[in-house]
Amino acid sequence: MRLPLAATLLLLLAGCGFNGTDPDDSSGGTSSRQESDAEATENPDFVRLEEADIPDSEPRRQMQLQVVLDRQGFGPGIIDGKDGLSTANALKGFQEAHSLAVTGRLDDATREALSRWQDIPATRVVRIPDSWGEMAFRPVPEEPEDQATMDRLGYESLDEKLAERFHTTVEVLEQLNPGGRPAGQPAAAETTAAGNVAAGVPAYPPRTRVTPTPRPSASETAPQAVFRAGQLVRVPNVGFDLGEAAAGGEDRAWLRTLASLGVAADQPEAARIVVDKSEGWLKAYDATGKLVGMFTVTSGSQHDPLPLGEWTILGVSHNPPFHYNPDLFWDAEATDEKATLPPGPNGPVGVVWIDLSKEHYGIHGTPEPQSIGRSQSHGCVRLTNWDAARLAGMVSGSTKVIFQA
Repeated sequence: MRLPLAATLLLLLAGCGFNGTDPDDSSGGTSSRQESDAEATENPDFVRLEEADIPDSEPRRQMQLQVVLDRQGFGPGIIDGKDGLSTANALKGFQEAHSLAVTGRLDDATREALSRWQDIPATRVVRIPDSWGEMAFRPVPEEPEDQATMDRLGYESLDEKLAERFHTTVEVLEQLNPGGRPAGQPAAAETTAAGNVAAGVPAYPPRTRVTPTPRPSASETAPQAVFRAGQLVRVPNVGFDLGEAAAGGEDRAWLRTLASLGVAADQPEAARIVVDKSEGWLKAYDATGKLVGMFTVTSGSQHDPLPLGEWTILGVSHNPPFHYNPDLFWDAEATDEKATLPPGPNGPVGVVWIDLSKEHYGIHGTPEPQSIGRSQSHGCVRLTNWDAARLAGMVSGSTKVIFQA
């Protein structure tokens, strides 16, 4: 259940520097442009991904655990096959939801409870849609005044888009595709640049460049791409495939964002969410008190501490712009000026802003998913874009928000 942000609501965020959607926006909380029926139906993000049956070269047990936890609503952060804080938090969430001892470790009882999903593979092989090759990728400049000149802070490369779609990083994708082909695919299958006819598997050089796209300035160049449209790639086995049927929804721009993040539109309703500062997690509970979601977060810092207490949700803004005010940032440069930055997954608050009754504070996404649980924030609660999008589908104006130490 999602609560649209009223057109007249003006948000003010000091800690994160966000002060709301465009006051002229009347789209019911979605600041990105609405697409026509034809555009939505043909949009590359709504294309159902083609899969190939190529067994993996190794079991990847830790990644399989992360995949299962992610699918169950207990976000392990980046799917990378490594143990860490986010995976431990996800295990704690799973254990609490299944009335197990909450240890954050894969003990015997937890392993037994997880065994019902043991047949879910850690990875799968998909073909990158050809239409992705027609998408525009642009470098995002570092300075806010330069970002303000862009119409969207979108993905810088197909690689970055692919990584967020499967809740991982480009580095992990490279590990899953050594030499530019899916792990487990025999090297003999790639005999020519056109592909092996018998196997029906296209071969591509390990590194290619994306088609040049418009850039903010002549001095900036598109990042070197590892993957390309039409290529078979091994990816973590996560991410809801949102097909063309989703184009019939009312908020097509938001459905496109959900599709690009592999997040289902239907989420359980959260009557209460709790953020724990010391342990770095956010829990979502339904009306019966059942834990229905848990995610690792970054919350506050020494300069901008998390405001402890109980709050309410005033609204949810999808794909919000960002009103940068250097006066609200202790670490801003003296030469910085106020600027309105366009929306997009690489914007300062990512794809979602959940506005709280505590003035100047909210819960939002991030352009740097690898930083969640590791770096500090400007006072707000920050999640990966895919977890923030999932949480946005859980909350409403009746959801209570508790920040605790």
